[in-house]
Amino acid sequence: MTLSLNVSELALQVEKNRAWLERYLSPYTIDSMRDEPEAMGMLVRELHTLENNEHLILSDRPNALILATKSSPGSLVRTLRLRTGAERAISYSMVGHSFEPVPGTDGLLEIVRFEFDCKTDAQIREGLAAGVTIPGELLARTRATLVSDYPDFDLAELDQQLAVLWLNNPSYVEVSSSRRVAQTVRLLQLCQRRGGLFFDVEPVRDETKLTRVSLAVASPPHKRFLAQILEVVNRLDLGINRAYVLDLPNGVQPYVVATFYVRPRNGEELTGRSPLAERLEREFFNTQILSASAPEYHELVVPGKMSGEDTALVRAFGAFCHTQLAHAQPDRFDWEEVRNAFAANHRLSAQMVELFHTRFDPTLPDREARWEERLAAAERAVRDYNTGHKHLDDVRRDVFRCCLAFIKHTLKTNFFVLNKTAFAFRLDPAFLTDLGPAFTDDLPPDLPFRVTFFFTRYAFGFHIGFSDIARGGWRTVICRSDDEFLTNARTLFRENFVLAHTQHLKNKDIYEGGSKLVILMDANALEMEERPQETLRLHKMQRSVVNAFLDIYVTEDGVAKSPSVVDYYREDEAIELGPDENMHDAMIEEIAQISKQRGYILGIGVMSSKRVGINHKEFAVTSTGVVKFAEITMQELGIDMHTQPFTVKLTGGPNGDVAGNAMSLILARCPLAKLVLILDGTAAVCDPEGADHAELKRILLSQDLHAFSPEALHPGAFMLFRTGSRVDGLREQYRRVSRDASGALREEWISLDDFSREWGSLIFDVRADLFIPGGGRPETIDKDNWQRFVPDGVPSAKAIVEGANSFVTPAARVELQRAGVLVMRDASANKCGVISSSYEIIANLLLDEAEFLADKPAYVKGVLEILEKRASDEARLILDRHRETGKLCTEISDELSKEINANYARLFAFFSARPELPLSEPYRRAILLHLPALLRASPERLTKLPPKYRAAILAAEIGSSMVYRGGREDEFEDAIKLHIGRHFMA
Repeated sequence: MTLSLNVSELALQVEKNRAWLERYLSPYTIDSMRDEPEAMGMLVRELHTLENNEHLILSDRPNALILATKSSPGSLVRTLRLRTGAERAISYSMVGHSFEPVPGTDGLLEIVRFEFDCKTDAQIREGLAAGVTIPGELLARTRATLVSDYPDFDLAELDQQLAVLWLNNPSYVEVSSSRRVAQTVRLLQLCQRRGGLFFDVEPVRDETKLTRVSLAVASPPHKRFLAQILEVVNRLDLGINRAYVLDLPNGVQPYVVATFYVRPRNGEELTGRSPLAERLEREFFNTQILSASAPEYHELVVPGKMSGEDTALVRAFGAFCHTQLAHAQPDRFDWEEVRNAFAANHRLSAQMVELFHTRFDPTLPDREARWEERLAAAERAVRDYNTGHKHLDDVRRDVFRCCLAFIKHTLKTNFFVLNKTAFAFRLDPAFLTDLGPAFTDDLPPDLPFRVTFFFTRYAFGFHIGFSDIARGGWRTVICRSDDEFLTNARTLFRENFVLAHTQHLKNKDIYEGGSKLVILMDANALEMEERPQETLRLHKMQRSVVNAFLDIYVTEDGVAKSPSVVDYYREDEAIELGPDENMHDAMIEEIAQISKQRGYILGIGVMSSKRVGINHKEFAVTSTGVVKFAEITMQELGIDMHTQPFTVKLTGGPNGDVAGNAMSLILARCPLAKLVLILDGTAAVCDPEGADHAELKRILLSQDLHAFSPEALHPGAFMLFRTGSRVDGLREQYRRVSRDASGALREEWISLDDFSREWGSLIFDVRADLFIPGGGRPETIDKDNWQRFVPDGVPSAKAIVEGANSFVTPAARVELQRAGVLVMRDASANKCGVISSSYEIIANLLLDEAEFLADKPAYVKGVLEILEKRASDEARLILDRHRETGKLCTEISDELSKEINANYARLFAFFSARPELPLSEPYRRAILLHLPALLRASPERLTKLPPKYRAAILAAEIGSSMVYRGGREDEFEDAIKLHIGRHFMA
């Protein structure tokens, strides 16, 4: 066989290829490929081979892939999946199409360019700090284009925005026209100004029937995002003429900026607010809520059975139903079982979606009339559900019955708000009554005032509040494995409910009832090397949730301000949040500013512990109460913590709010204290002589316990390290360091089994006078393991002062107290943090930011004095009643909370109905007595408080004072005398 090469024929073919490309390839695409001459040379030489080949690889380098192929509907998505791999992070994508089919074919030429050179925010920060030199001519051209074409652009930000673009992709800036560069920096600016989402549709100059679609997203999904937005474009039957997509971290968070030049394949109009444009915008934004890896995406969206947004709603239905049913019956309603109920019944799922639309679509005519008809039909469909598989039918009827309760009792939602990255649903808690005792008997008996459900791409959770004005922390539980996610999802609602209920008992001394926001975030798909993405995902989720929260709770004259929210509740709701697990300082400040910008009734007061506020960690407000309770409790046991030696064990680390500050206060006030056990998420220190004070002080409030130096261990002490495990063959091992009796340090690596056994036994076996659980998972000590705390019938601690919410279950508390442990429960000992936050919000309402910052030391001093008094009053009253009645301390704590909260509820209703009373004497004086000294000196400020707040503060002050300062018999006698004086005296 011989091979021959006709050079003249090849040269002729190459010339034909070149001429065809110059004639039929967009000059914009040619310009975009100017920095890839070898790839374009390959295209000129090999274009004709596409007649017989699917793809032509123009360049294949470690950080770049350039392909030419024949275009067809969906070809971009297929190319992306087949050629790049769904897991590769793409820094830049460019797509260009010819005007005519490739010679000898019926498909247009499609050039696809991918670059895999994603920068990190740290790299961009370093580059910006080092300084960026932009060619002067390029800067001038871009500025001139912005002035002429985009006068709304803030030119003061041009240098910064262009520097970010240059650091990420200098070649893109160099080969692009000044107009495209101007469009890119403008998109970036608009996205930043509009909360991290921007969408726009506009006709293209000089190119008829072509529309420019612009999309920008802050902190987009880490992977598969490009494939998902391309799938949206294809699903809506839009043909892409050309496209440019850039990943642009700006030093704070990443952005994706995308521009598509499209033409509807079916001729439908795509301009302004056309129906197609709105569908496209909704589907683009919904990519932030619905993951392309979700099974429902492939079961419902890809085959065209449901829109992306409605499929996301079905996902939300599933998450809600699982959390409501699984905590009571985990085996019957596991995650997959509930999900399969919706997946296996597309028609019934669609009927639930239609019912939801009927209740909340603001554009639907005759909504109420249609609602009754469709509700009856849906209830009938659920009641009559029967496939002949009895067990499955029973399970699925319960799932859909729960879904119906969810829809019926939702009072408002942001589902129809266009610009959103999370769903929010405000529910009437009566849905729990609909579910029935089989699913609620394991919950506290009190019904909440409100329940709000949130759902977004990687997270979902609840805000549960027990009164109209309510406050409590925002906790995010990060799950790094499937098992962790499934376990936490199953118990999420009950844990949230218990925490909120505990908070309500704890909040008895302030005008706000208790609440809690708990969000479960899935970080399972992130590999170890991608852990920085976890923080980005966390912050994106928190921004999404707070904006969804504000979508429904920002009101005007009591009604949701957004016209896209159908509001069946129609009242202002003052909900205060605070920092809890995985809430970072930067997000505290950001959430406060978002609330202010969006016009929420509380402004920056929505979030406590901010700069214009009282940071819990900085001022040790939470631990102030815990340590005060500890001092009074130990005094009851005959130990003066300030002057006598004692031993204490703690959970929670030196860098934690509660445990860290408790240690700090103990070390400062109690020189003879021995901290014989400290245990946090990173390590445990067990030292019979007490952890070295100097070494503890070195890491307090700055580092976790694994930073404690083993060199500081005393003889007989040891450290267990939960972080830094290693794998030896198939065995996972953990580090253990001990100091023997001779003083020598010994390091060993122990098996996972040995580590788990020793780690799990520490809080039970290590003996101390006092145990302060200042961190750790709720329900660590429960009805099944409390006996371990009393080995051989002798408690391993004489007193427990709970600094962490629900660390000990109610049943375990009872048994421990019967065994001789003095237990001060969380609702009493751990109440000072929330009291401090309450006074922070009062300051936000009565002082402007400059006033507060100028007077902050005096204000905080006054608040700390109040905290000491509130803690002392309750601790002493609990112990007095304990001695008088013999009742358990935790039982008395509950009684006090219920007494005060009952007083508050009645008084709040009374004063709310008589709004003129709180500003008159003697009620005005009672409000002033509730306030720190700084505010008492300016009584005229009280008029700045909303009437509902005046009523609430007055109810809180009187309601608690009646319990702390007056005896119950005395109060009853006074009420009898007053009644007789009114009705029986002549």
